[in-house]
Amino acid sequence: MNQPISSTAADIERAQRLLGAGNLEDADKLINTILSDSPDNVDGLYTFAVIQRLKKNHVEALKTLGQVLQQQPNLARAYQERALNELSLNNPMPAGAALEAAVELDPALLKSWQLLVPLYKASGSSKARDAETQVVFLKTLPSELLTAISYMSAGRLLEAEKVCRGFLMQNKTHVEGMRLLAEIATRNNILEDAEFLLESVIAFEPDHMDGNIQFAHILLRRQRFHRAYDQAKKVFDNYPEARSRTQTVYASACFGVGRNDEAIEQYLEMIALDPSNAQLFVSLGHIYNSQGDPAKAAEVFMQAYKVSPNFGDAYWSLANTKSYKFDDQQISAMQASEASGDTEALDQIQINFALGKAFEDRRDYKQAFHHYAKGNDLKKPTTHYAAGQLQRRIDSQISVCTSEFLTSKQGLGNSSADPIFIVGLPRSGSTLLEQILASHSQVDGTMELHNILDLAKRLRGRDSKDDENPRYPQIITELDDSYFDRFGTQFMQDTKVYRDSAPFFTDKMPNNFFHIGLIKLILPNAKVIDARRHPMACCFSGFKQLFGEGQEFSYGLADIGNYYRQYVTLMDHWDKVLPDFVLRVQHEDVVEDLETQVRRMLDFCGLPFEEACLDFHKTERSVRTPSAEQVRQPIYKTGLDQWRNFEEHLQPLIDSLGPDVLKRYPIN
Repeated sequence: MNQPISSTAADIERAQRLLGAGNLEDADKLINTILSDSPDNVDGLYTFAVIQRLKKNHVEALKTLGQVLQQQPNLARAYQERALNELSLNNPMPAGAALEAAVELDPALLKSWQLLVPLYKASGSSKARDAETQVVFLKTLPSELLTAISYMSAGRLLEAEKVCRGFLMQNKTHVEGMRLLAEIATRNNILEDAEFLLESVIAFEPDHMDGNIQFAHILLRRQRFHRAYDQAKKVFDNYPEARSRTQTVYASACFGVGRNDEAIEQYLEMIALDPSNAQLFVSLGHIYNSQGDPAKAAEVFMQAYKVSPNFGDAYWSLANTKSYKFDDQQISAMQASEASGDTEALDQIQINFALGKAFEDRRDYKQAFHHYAKGNDLKKPTTHYAAGQLQRRIDSQISVCTSEFLTSKQGLGNSSADPIFIVGLPRSGSTLLEQILASHSQVDGTMELHNILDLAKRLRGRDSKDDENPRYPQIITELDDSYFDRFGTQFMQDTKVYRDSAPFFTDKMPNNFFHIGLIKLILPNAKVIDARRHPMACCFSGFKQLFGEGQEFSYGLADIGNYYRQYVTLMDHWDKVLPDFVLRVQHEDVVEDLETQVRRMLDFCGLPFEEACLDFHKTERSVRTPSAEQVRQPIYKTGLDQWRNFEEHLQPLIDSLGPDVLKRYPIN
């Protein structure tokens, strides 16, 4: 009969204390008793392996550690223990591999770094210097931060944050503590907190190399591309000894600001130095695709899976070019990877989405839906979407931004008429509308700018945790009138870096539909275009799409249907309280009669008609969305009703959208 877990854990702790006191025989007897009742207990097996090593039974210890790692493959200290046994058996190569695995999983393992230094030196590896630096660094860290690093490496982020915050309460300006807390925030996807903490690190220690590099990465993750470029260029130039760490972020930042030739040059240089790095090939392929060279992109994506056969991002990137068709050999390779127990969770997700596309192209809709659904099911647990929070956001905008309130604040903001906001849901045709407008001589096409979302976050407050009574949008009713002009002026100043010299520019952030009331207050003369698409087509297209960031509502049919319904509710409200401020453009109408819809948009924006807007597919500009290749082709109708091939599977979507939405867009 097995012992209760709590009793087993207590006995293992007692055995470890005996071991620490040098009482090897008693520890051995106790662990054997535990394992006779609980033979698969990982902590018991690990402790037994330590005892075996101390008894110089190294071969047996390695077998026991094999059992441990089979059950818990990410246990860093088990790799360290494996290395100690391999070193005792005079096997430096497997010992070095085990130590590298250990520090990859837990960079706070000082003993592993210390053992790596002589191994690297003996092999003549340039990694010896970095390992020595890490040893010195870890020796300077307080024990609390070492514990927090170990927790973080094991995925125990809540415990890591608790330890780190407790330490910083007593050591408020400790830069390594702040940097570690920023990394925890990054892993929790609380990027604004990470940015704030890293700004503080650099303020206290301007030349802190790791802090500066980490800050460049965060700015890039937050799509602050011009700031990210400046920061990445700084670390790239200032820290040549860290070129392996700075070159990637610099290349990404170059791509972010449209310096594509420089980005390509950097990626080609990195690939020459590290030709087995599949991620470098994928990153390079995305640049080629954004430039309108899908064939070159596909060639590079294929190189990625050749060097790493289970690398899901390579297959998904191929699928995400939209026009690429997988052959039998590629489908078989993906199926083998998808079925393999060695394929990581993220790769499984990406491969399933790619297989969905592959089978859809072959009109095997049953198999396609199976893989789309599986990819979504695997992805959804990693997201943080909450339907209740969405409902509160919609309700608060409707209750605060009334016609009376907005009328009372009329004309207070910045009077510029330059911005053209294109809002809507992903996969609604917004990239097409942007490409049409950006083809006009008086319009600069930018990208999905985060400025309005950032303003909303600032108004919400960094410390506001009350989801039931959110600070924003209520706070806009309490602001002094002068703030609206200040916010509008700041928007115009901050967006200059994304523009050229045209008098108008687009902002294609789809989620700005939440903030149309705020836009009206700070930029009363701006234009807003709502890109609308049939709910079944839009929602199912989103369901098939694996997004790089955000759009966490899209990984379930019921969730995406509810989101569309709430979006329609809010847009109906804006139509009511801000008549004529938003132009709705239906994607199906654009496909059916392009010229009429182009003229509607240009008239709405106060722009003269230009033939180039009809020839939008000839406009050369970098496009970074999944529709990059599609907007370089003339209008086509084949994609309008693709969802009907899957209609038998879409009842949860139909139910979630509800009759009020669907009656506007009849299914039959």
